[in-house]
Amino acid sequence: MSAPGRRPRILVVTPEITCLPARMGPRASAIRAKAGGLADATASLVDGLERRGAEVHVAIPHYRKIFRDHGAAATHDDQAGQRIHLADDAFFHHQDRVYRDHSGEAQHAALLFQREVIHRIIPAVQPDLIHCNDWMTSLIPAAAKARGIRSLFTIHNVHSHDVTLSHMAAAGMAPQDFWQHLFYARAPGESEHARWHGAVRMLTSGIFAADHVNTVSPGFLRELADGHHGAAGNGIQHEIRQKLAAGRASGVLNAPDPSFDPGSDPALAATFGAGNHAAGKAANKRALQEELGLEPDPAAPVFFWPSRLDPTQKGPELLAEILHRTLSDHWHRGLQVAIIADGPFQHCLRQIVDHHGLHRRVAVHGFDERLARLGHAGADFMLMPSRFEPCGLPQMIAPLYGCLPVVHATGGLRDTVRPLDVGSSSGNGFRFEDADGNGLRWAIDQAMIFHQLPPRVRQRQIRRIMAESRDEFDAGRFTENYLDLYASLLGREVAPSTRSKPAAAPPPRTGKRRLPREKFLPLESRPAA
Repeated sequence: MSAPGRRPRILVVTPEITCLPARMGPRASAIRAKAGGLADATASLVDGLERRGAEVHVAIPHYRKIFRDHGAAATHDDQAGQRIHLADDAFFHHQDRVYRDHSGEAQHAALLFQREVIHRIIPAVQPDLIHCNDWMTSLIPAAAKARGIRSLFTIHNVHSHDVTLSHMAAAGMAPQDFWQHLFYARAPGESEHARWHGAVRMLTSGIFAADHVNTVSPGFLRELADGHHGAAGNGIQHEIRQKLAAGRASGVLNAPDPSFDPGSDPALAATFGAGNHAAGKAANKRALQEELGLEPDPAAPVFFWPSRLDPTQKGPELLAEILHRTLSDHWHRGLQVAIIADGPFQHCLRQIVDHHGLHRRVAVHGFDERLARLGHAGADFMLMPSRFEPCGLPQMIAPLYGCLPVVHATGGLRDTVRPLDVGSSSGNGFRFEDADGNGLRWAIDQAMIFHQLPPRVRQRQIRRIMAESRDEFDAGRFTENYLDLYASLLGREVAPSTRSKPAAAPPPRTGKRRLPREKFLPLESRPAA
């Protein structure tokens, strides 16, 4: 626990992160390893906490090769004042990507990472609160509970693995110290029986043991509580409901990195703001079409796909199902599609383009950060027909650039995209309810109807949406929400408050501070299953 007068110490544990503030250590610029949105979210949070003056530490595997590929070799964290802590097992040194394809290797990597955090990093840091992220950190809340350390567990996705105590011991952990705080497929009688026969549900263990659990959107929390995802059957639904009933679960929406700003983004052909977006987007559309080999047409409605082409989650097969017919039906209007993404479904989309000779109307390009930013700036609409989406960031980034999202109404997409109503000047995009090709086609048709409105009408709505999005998707609000969560868990502030002070001091608090649930969770608490 922290000494009197010292700020609470927060340890953020994550398997991936995109960047770290230079103030955190001499080699912060080298610590970059990304597989998905978790890396962006943790980077944004750590930067925001740093800016607010919180004492934040980060634990991450020592991906020596990945870090070296970013221009510098990270070393041990044995320097005074260092707040970047590397789980330094040789297993991580030669990895060229964050996650292993083989499930056995992925499970082993998770155990090695958590072993280092539990046995080396936590004793060195002596945190007041440990913030864990996803299944690769999900055993740590149990170890924290055994040591009397508060923990927050954030669910970014529903991927998980099962493991036994014997597997944990073989990886060098000491599960006998915290075995009773784990979640088992079947309740074990005692530790020796659990060692060999009790399958530990890793993600569920994080939910079960943590002092508080949050998902990365209120909508995803609602879906888990209602059992809408298959993985929720592994005890997740029950434990989420238990946490909700106890007031210890919430949805905290992620936010885009502040660098996503069309007014200053160096990746753009021309920067712009809400007031001059028409000229700015026209310049960027021209640059996008030139780079991708699309037909140069300033009047063409351009639909942009920025998400990984993963049919398990992101729904590229829905686009493939309707692509040729949609282009044919809107051919006279010049409809174009710009796909800037990697993933297993990329070859299927390339085959469709090649077979029908659509190269001047459809571009399929591998993911490139600069080109993706240009896509947001140059396109009129953004496609995100995810089958499920815990949060999502592209649908928040796109409207900042005047690019209206077309999404499936699920999870964080439902929370952030509201149907556009020109008559009442409300909403910010187009969403469909049924996750199939017909639903996506309907939403695209709605976007095309909007695109055919008089330019002054469209521009007025885009100007409004851009301005509203800057406030709604502000990274500062995202940081404040987590600071409030931390303060609720610890019973005191983690960083100096920037909120406006009331004229008169409030009466002194008595007892334990309760979590302001309505701030995070617009749900009714559900009874335990």
